[in-house]
Amino acid sequence: MIARPKHQRLVLVLLALAAVLGAALLAMWGLRDRAAYFYTPADVAAGKAQPRTAIRLGGMVERGSVLRDPDGITTRFVVDDGEARVPVLFRGIVPDLFQEGSGVVAEGQLAPGGTFVADNILAKHDERYMPPQLGNQAAEQRAAKTLQR
Repeated sequence: MIARPKHQRLVLVLLALAAVLGAALLAMWGLRDRAAYFYTPADVAAGKAQPRTAIRLGGMVERGSVLRDPDGITTRFVVDDGEARVPVLFRGIVPDLFQEGSGVVAEGQLAPGGTFVADNILAKHDERYMPPQLGNQAAEQRAAKTLQR
């Protein structure tokens, strides 16, 4: 028995839809461990970030908090958002733009003790740059320092 052209087209359309759905599911399954959600130190303090889950931590590098270990590759610092502080441990070479008092986004995971272990550090590229979740915190801090003088 030979199928009519109308039925052949219907079968081809259904097979194409199944193939697209299968490809989307495979892509989502393959990338499930690569998704990193953005959190501020206040979110971490509130318990919104789960330990051992890939996240991005964004905020300001607290002044006076950057410590470099004698091994030359380990850097410890504190990320602050004005409400909470999170200690960060990073093993690697920090970007040239990384400095105290500047914006930073650290990619990694929260250790059970509360320290954020970063795999990657993204430093701000412009003085006006700030992660959207932090709003205009840098400008507010500069204005407060100006008023204190």
